[in-house]
Amino acid sequence: MFNFFKKKQDEQDSSKNMSNTLKSALSKTADMLFGDILNTFSKDKVIDDFELDDIEATLIQADLGIDLAFDAVEKIRHQKIKTSQLKDFLKQEFSNILDYAPQNDLKFDKDKINIYLFAGVNGAGKTTTIGKLAHQFKQKGQKVLVVAGDTFRAAAQEQLDVWAKRAGVDILSENKADSASLAYRSIDMARKDNYNVVLIDTAGRLQNKFNLIEELKKVKNVIYTKLEDDNLETILVLDGTQGQNGLNQAMVFNEALDLSALAITKLDGSPKGGIIFPIAKNYHLPAKLIGIGEKIDDLIPFKKEEFIDALFS
Repeated sequence: MFNFFKKKQDEQDSSKNMSNTLKSALSKTADMLFGDILNTFSKDKVIDDFELDDIEATLIQADLGIDLAFDAVEKIRHQKIKTSQLKDFLKQEFSNILDYAPQNDLKFDKDKINIYLFAGVNGAGKTTTIGKLAHQFKQKGQKVLVVAGDTFRAAAQEQLDVWAKRAGVDILSENKADSASLAYRSIDMARKDNYNVVLIDTAGRLQNKFNLIEELKKVKNVIYTKLEDDNLETILVLDGTQGQNGLNQAMVFNEALDLSALAITKLDGSPKGGIIFPIAKNYHLPAKLIGIGEKIDDLIPFKKEEFIDALFS
């Protein structure tokens, strides 16, 4: 009985620590979005046009994008929102936007091979995200294989090898190999050696968009031919400091891979976490992972309520 209560207390403490960590990580975004807006008004009144202009500019600067900022301001105008109502209004508005991409749990089935295909531009944090997620699965007792599918950058393979060693998992890597061929062999290897988690890195060169898309489509098609009843998640990794550039990246990689999830990195150092909202609205792409630091444990699952609460705390 005492162990049961201790477990419950540990879970509550862990949840509280996670909430505090998320608030800290999102503090710059929260300040950008709401610090100026919510702390400006000295009395309760209907928000005037001059103040609406300031609100719209602030939302745009926080990388909500012009369309979402304009829509929010027009609703405030037409509903004659008062200054005392603004925080609750914005909180509900942001929550509604995230409902365009409601499925936030990372896919996992203990009875299948779970394949996670990662995409993103060079420097977005794909390799570190793969390493952190590999560590999490390993801690939960899963047998994990990481695949160095960015075969054009030797540094990418070396970096992934370092993370694989840190996480204590196996790696499939081959210099100048065809990335689609490597993905194909990784699934065969997973079935033969009873891996139930396969994390596949890919190239992220945007200099030649056509070649990148064709390469990623080839990798995806190879995986689809091997899937059978296995479980696939296609994850776009975005650098949280890049702001509106993330929208273009989402468009490019979604075209190639029909993405199912979003992982945002480096939110702890960025005021641009608002990019998550236009991506949800435009691409119905749910955030599932958040990178909040450089340590191996600094990757947390995205929870809509916790994310919204952290922004408005």
